[in-house]
Amino acid sequence: SLNQNYPNPFNPTTNVEFRMPSAYHVKLVVYDLLGREVAVLVNERREAGRYAATFDGTKLSSGVYIYRLTAGRYVESRKMVLTR
Repeated sequence: SLNQNYPNPFNPTTNVEFRMPSAYHVKLVVYDLLGREVAVLVNERREAGRYAATFDGTKLSSGVYIYRLTAGRYVESRKMVLTR
């Protein structure tokens, strides 16, 4: 499962938590609203458990960003807001 980032809105960093019921190759990516990849937070095999990744938006402009978790067949996306 993919949780809502906290804090949201954020400036300049936020945490993204997710849980894995079993081992999968996990990819957690942040995109801008035009679909451009702005950061890859996780791209590796993870065992079952609870995880957190920190996103640093220091070099980005204010706005809405989408983060997407892919693990096996599971895909979920959520929105986050960077404010300056």
